[in-house]
Amino acid sequence: MADELKQIGRLALRVEGENWNAYYALKETMDGAVFLGSIRMGAVTTKPERKQEFMDLMRHVVEDILEDKLGAWPTWTEPQRAPESERSGSA
Repeated sequence: MADELKQIGRLALRVEGENWNAYYALKETMDGAVFLGSIRMGAVTTKPERKQEFMDLMRHVVEDILEDKLGAWPTWTEPQRAPESERSGSA
């Protein structure tokens, strides 16, 4: 099928120090990932609605980027955990 959907990138959210950082990254790597935004972990840890608002905002940023570059919006799938090799933290 010519119109088959293909994953070209992803929204990657990573805890880095005291912040939760958002990146647009290619499918299977963080190499060359584009930093999109950040929020303090303390602002989302006990506020699930704020956590969701940040994720939604970062999705909208990705949508805007892809619409500008490709002329189309992405189709989102359910969130997936990053492979262990890509996980970061405050350790």
